[in-house]
Amino acid sequence: MEAVFKFVFAILISAVLMVEEATAATQHVVGGSQGWDESTDFSTWASGQKFVVGDQLVFKYTSLHSVVEVGSESAYKSCDISSALNSLNGGNSVVKLTKPGTRYFACGTSGHCGQGMKVKITTVAADASSSSSSSTTTTPASSSSSSSSSPASTSSSSPASASAASVSYRASMATALLVICLSLVSV
Repeated sequence: MEAVFKFVFAILISAVLMVEEATAATQHVVGGSQGWDESTDFSTWASGQKFVVGDQLVFKYTSLHSVVEVGSESAYKSCDISSALNSLNGGNSVVKLTKPGTRYFACGTSGHCGQGMKVKITTVAADASSSSSSSTTTTPASSSSSSSSSPASTSSSSPASASAASVSYRASMATALLVICLSLVSV
């Protein structure tokens, strides 16, 4: 009877660890360290991210800006914020990504969207995230109107690598714990 108890205990612990890993959402600070600002190249920043259902977008900005969600690509491209789905202000706005698909955000301050202060976010289903390397803090490539930019390079010490290492570590620990518990059961 004691062996059965130990086995059930091992399975429960393993299940809890796996659920924790599977439900760990990523917070994406839009624009990385530069935040929601005119100097950020949001297309480059977004192309270096992987957005998964359950993740959150964190918009950090000054009182000069706002965040407006528009409902279509044409409104996004033309910076038409007149039919906004949502409008946020306050300097620290969080948007939860609740379903797969594409969402469009722009600054509501006159002229800012036209200067490039807008971002297109494509979210994938959670089960499609097995190769995700997004992180809570990423560094965008900065740009100006006269220079080209490329995504910030990532090294083994980057936040993305640290995040992946953390997931790998938790998975290894869960496996080790399961092996230890199963060993106890056989004793």
